[in-house]
Amino acid sequence: MEKKKVILLVEDNTDDVDLTIYALRKNEILNELVVARDGVEALEYLFGEDNGNSGNNELPQLILLDLKLPKIDGLEVLRKLRNNEQTRLLPVIVLTSSREEKDVLNSYALGANSYIRKPVDFNKFFGVIKEILNYWLALNVSPEVGKGE
Repeated sequence: MEKKKVILLVEDNTDDVDLTIYALRKNEILNELVVARDGVEALEYLFGEDNGNSGNNELPQLILLDLKLPKIDGLEVLRKLRNNEQTRLLPVIVLTSSREEKDVLNSYALGANSYIRKPVDFNKFFGVIKEILNYWLALNVSPEVGKGE
């Protein structure tokens, strides 16, 4: 039986983390969810403590990335992902409350696959998570990444 791949949620807001976990369970998504509460944790998960290529964790199938993070912001995390051969093709969905046009432009310029503004309303947030997961985990075909050539 194929092992369900990891979803990496990079989010510092506890309420949004809890809502995402709830949406996963409610939609019977069995993928393991790894939560990084800031940009440093995300990079350590992906690349190891020294942010080199020594990360021993399984690369995620999908990254849900907030932009306004402590320590290292989401745009810098995205930049480092896209500058690394093993992570450059990972699907990254920017999921943020930012309404700044420069954040949209910078996210896409750095290689985000999608930019979604978090709804404030619980039901709308739940619906957005459901749609994201349905598309990126069930419908989308992603390349195998991190396997080497």
